[in-house]
Amino acid sequence: MATNKELLSKGIKYLAGALPLLFLGPAVIYNAFMNQQNVWHYLVLAIGIIACLAAMLLMFLGLKIIMKSLFND
Repeated sequence: MATNKELLSKGIKYLAGALPLLFLGPAVIYNAFMNQQNVWHYLVLAIGIIACLAAMLLMFLGLKIIMKSLFND
């Protein structure tokens, strides 16, 4: 049972892209809730939520690709 190295590296790249978003998203959401008196509150909150959703999507795709590389479909 050989591992597909190209798919494995592609999956790791997806996970590496998700890593900064995992920290950036909650920090931006926290910042939005701390500055509710600002007029940009909802825009900053939306950017934080989008960053969190993008992190979850990238993690899902990365793990899916890694599983495909390990267990050749």
